[in-house]
Amino acid sequence: MTAAIEIQHLVRSFGKKAVLSDVNLTVQQGEIFALLGENGSGKTTLIRILTSLLAPDAGTVTILGTPLKGNENQIRQLISLNSQATTVDGDLSGRANLAFIADLRGVQSGKLVINDLIERFDMVDFIDRKVATYSGGMKRRLDIAMSLIGDAQIIFLDEPTTGVDPKARQDIWRLIQKIRDEGKTIFLTTQYLEEADQHADHIAFLNKGKIVLSGTPTEIKTSASPQSILTVALEDENGAARVLPERQFHAGSVVLPDDQVARSLKLLVNNDIKVVSLGPAKNDLETVFFNVAEEEANEVV
Repeated sequence: MTAAIEIQHLVRSFGKKAVLSDVNLTVQQGEIFALLGENGSGKTTLIRILTSLLAPDAGTVTILGTPLKGNENQIRQLISLNSQATTVDGDLSGRANLAFIADLRGVQSGKLVINDLIERFDMVDFIDRKVATYSGGMKRRLDIAMSLIGDAQIIFLDEPTTGVDPKARQDIWRLIQKIRDEGKTIFLTTQYLEEADQHADHIAFLNKGKIVLSGTPTEIKTSASPQSILTVALEDENGAARVLPERQFHAGSVVLPDDQVARSLKLLVNNDIKVVSLGPAKNDLETVFFNVAEEEANEVV
């Protein structure tokens, strides 16, 4: 099967600032792919390149077997972008927003398509109200529905659950899974690592413009080396950070690879720093990501 997205040696800078540095990535068809990373890591820049809104400085992008460069108009027929900022018109009803996009894209049987989306996305109760009266979750649901008008095979969702309440986040993920189950490919960015862990088929960590980890959530968690959480007294946190300058303490705690625990304990004790507890670290994406980010930062230093 042809991959949905193939990225090779992608580079992009703004002035002297390198935002993407030799990004290589493959996304398979029919999966939910989550790109994870802190603010400023390059996630939105990468999406803008993949959706032809921004040209890379170097490297290649292939969408469903077709090179992006030189085929932008053709590619735009195969993809849909849902950005962080909702694109709905608050002065119109939800139905009118859907009808506008259907007309813009020249969709045949637009009313049938719109009615189907309203039913699938459970918007019957509010679809004929002005969008200005919608909650954040309602607006996001409508926005995603608008992304599906047409024949897009790849849906790009940039931070789809940011700024909505927990119930709305659950509803949005159900919609995303429903879209995936219909054979579409979902490429999304998120800062909610626990959501990616639970719902994504594959994930990749983007840190300082590079892909530093990729795979299924289970593969990434099981491949991580055993680690422990060491906690010192809060009044000793600054001293602990001076003794272990390569480690970042948060609320008195730090995650250490197991092979460094004995050395770290000895240094702390020798400097009269009170160790409160030591135990196994959680094997979750958040722990893995922050440790990889810290390792990358230490390598730069």
